[in-house]
Amino acid sequence: MHKLKKMRKYIYKILLFSALLMFSINISGQESLKNYLETAAQNNPGLKAKFSNYMAAMEKVPQVGGTLPDPSFAFGYFIQPVETRVGPQNWKFNLAQSFPWFGLLSAKEDVATEMANAKYEVFENAKSNLFFEVKTAYYNYYFIEKAIEITEENIQILNVFKRLSLVKIEAGKASIVDELRVELELNDLRNQLALLADTKQVLQIKFNNLLNTNTSEVIDVPETLWQDELSINKQAVLDKIYSSNHELKSIEHKLNAFVNQEVVARKQGLPKFNIGLGYTIVSKNSGSSFSDNGKDAFLFPSIGIKIPLYRNKYKALIKEAKYLQEAELSKKEDKQNTLTTVYENTFKNFSDSDRRILLNQKQSEIAKKVLDVLITSYSTDSKDFEEVLRIERQLLKYKLAYQKALTDKNAATAFVEYLIGN
Repeated sequence: MHKLKKMRKYIYKILLFSALLMFSINISGQESLKNYLETAAQNNPGLKAKFSNYMAAMEKVPQVGGTLPDPSFAFGYFIQPVETRVGPQNWKFNLAQSFPWFGLLSAKEDVATEMANAKYEVFENAKSNLFFEVKTAYYNYYFIEKAIEITEENIQILNVFKRLSLVKIEAGKASIVDELRVELELNDLRNQLALLADTKQVLQIKFNNLLNTNTSEVIDVPETLWQDELSINKQAVLDKIYSSNHELKSIEHKLNAFVNQEVVARKQGLPKFNIGLGYTIVSKNSGSSFSDNGKDAFLFPSIGIKIPLYRNKYKALIKEAKYLQEAELSKKEDKQNTLTTVYENTFKNFSDSDRRILLNQKQSEIAKKVLDVLITSYSTDSKDFEEVLRIERQLLKYKLAYQKALTDKNAATAFVEYLIGN
């Protein structure tokens, strides 16, 4: 009987230690996650590619705005010199510069700038999505770590049950069936533990790849995951999503670009100006007595106007810009509808996770009390051993469900932060 009491106390210690670990808070885990996010922002190659796309788009701004078209230079040689009073003309040079309609270059610059800003929002959205992926990978890795820990604790408890049943069998107070039932449970848990170990390896590689670090790098997770919260004012959060979401901002920049593109199209249909300089080389005429004999001719300036007579091209450009504006407006409305649906579903998942945390915490406490009673009962009269195992399985399920609810709640919060653009 003394041996049975000693084993029962050992079981109590394991359960108590497990409870203390489950409900303890480790603030350092949040700092670790923050450091991982910074590493991902600096190292992730996909994010670097998006930033390079933005920088390339910015280089288009000086290409289209603030710079006049290249001047044109023409050279002419008279095969048959043109005779004039001051001598024959042999060579001719022309330099011309064209000037677009007022404001055309700045409008083109505005188009390029807005398109570059749209690319920047794509980059920011990619960064927000990367942070969401890092967070969810971190939470999933935490869950696997806790699942392994909880499963190992249950294997220890079952081993104690097995030894307890052997003592009872030796004393003639239990059947060998009790030991075999424990063995069945142990085999299932060992198989589950092996699967969890394999899953942990996969998640570790995935997490470190997001950070673009060594795939064997150890991931630092807390003893118990903290709980992130969402504002209960759903409309306030939704309004913030509408104003801050990077995909919506990208659409708005494209819309502004197409508004300016319409301005460009209208100004392209207006006249263009040309200013030119002419220089003609004149040879001396031996039979001329003019004082300007052989003097080169310099023409300054020559002014021309290029009038766009064929209007269909410019009308089509204006219509194209308007259609593109309509398309972006429709995209914005569609994206807002999608974000509303996604947010409502995410908030539902958040609320469900919150309820599951409280439920499984309560269920675990009840299951532990029931298990204590059943262990005492089995220790004294060898009854209800099958019920002991059943409650022990339920306790395992509630512990795992509690940890899964924690990760789901934080994952839902992380997704809302992504929608907001954080």
